[in-house]
Amino acid sequence: MLIGIDPVLTPDLLRHLRAMGHGDQLVIADANFPAETCGKRIERLAGVSATEALRSILSIMPLDTYVKAPARTMEVVGDPNAVPEIVAEFQDIINKVADNPCKIQGVERHAFYVEAEKTYCVVQTAEQRFYGNIILSKGVVPPK
Repeated sequence: MLIGIDPVLTPDLLRHLRAMGHGDQLVIADANFPAETCGKRIERLAGVSATEALRSILSIMPLDTYVKAPARTMEVVGDPNAVPEIVAEFQDIINKVADNPCKIQGVERHAFYVEAEKTYCVVQTAEQRFYGNIILSKGVVPPK
């Protein structure tokens, strides 16, 4: 245990978050996400929801301020304007926890998979709700 570090963040996940550089991206994925197909590096958070993972990760990882969409989710197939409950929860967490709150942007399902393949790491959670996937772009920590 560490002071100020959410215990949801495993030692390996902390290593990956620290190793990521500005502009690197990670996926927080639900249990149905094809992590083995899309991910170069995969960390699993057994028993942890995607919303818990997002809250924990954003407590220590800055969001990128130099890109248009530092937070992107998968659009609902057949209804790209729909906002699933979990995506609304993601937005609420970003608004409350992120150092750089931003509006989540939707990405078509197959394009989301292509983007996921380019990310540094996939964090697969035990989330069972559909569309519980989000790509985050890491920002910078400014000097004090």
